Amino acid sequence: MQLTRSHTMTGTDSNTFTQQKVTGTQNLIAGDIAALLKIPMGAKDDLFYVLNVCRRCVGELIETDSHVEYIALCGRLLAGFNVLRVVLDNPLPKYLIEQLTVEEGYSEALRTALETESETICDYCAALSMVLLNQQLSAGQQIQITDLLYEVFIMLDQDLKAPRFVRTKKGLAMIDGGIVSGVH
Repeated sequence: MQLTRSHTMTGTDSNTFTQQKVTGTQNLIAGDIAALLKIPMGAKDDLFYVLNVCRRCVGELIETDSHVEYIALCGRLLAGFNVLRVVLDNPLPKYLIEQLTVEEGYSEALRTALETESETICDYCAALSMVLLNQQLSAGQQIQITDLLYEVFIMLDQDLKAPRFVRTKKGLAMIDGGIVSGVH
């Protein structure tokens, strides 16, 4: 239903509901996904913001039955992974360092770092998005590659949001024992 404003006989405004009509110019993408596709994302955004936008897109990608939405989401994800690749090279702002920090004594079982660098996994996600955008797969392969993209991205998202710093008596240290300098 569509809400429209109409004038009554007395000249006052009132809200009325009208039947929604299907026209040739009707949007092909549902409102929630259309809104998601319009969320701005750029190299100046923080890591968690970009990850959250990509997470929403990849979540919608595995749920949609619309080919138009599917292709739009693949394109948005490819753009998102390109932004993420840039953001991964930016220093972490202090508020994200705080979110990624635990107190001494709580870090032993927290972080199992991925063997592969985050940048490489991000590149894998971008490559999978490009494979899906090329539309050269069978229906079964498309489902498998979409599921693989989802799994690889979720693994990356969880790794990047996992605590990596520990607050010690001497100051901030990396959970894996590395030195904290110019935090990236």
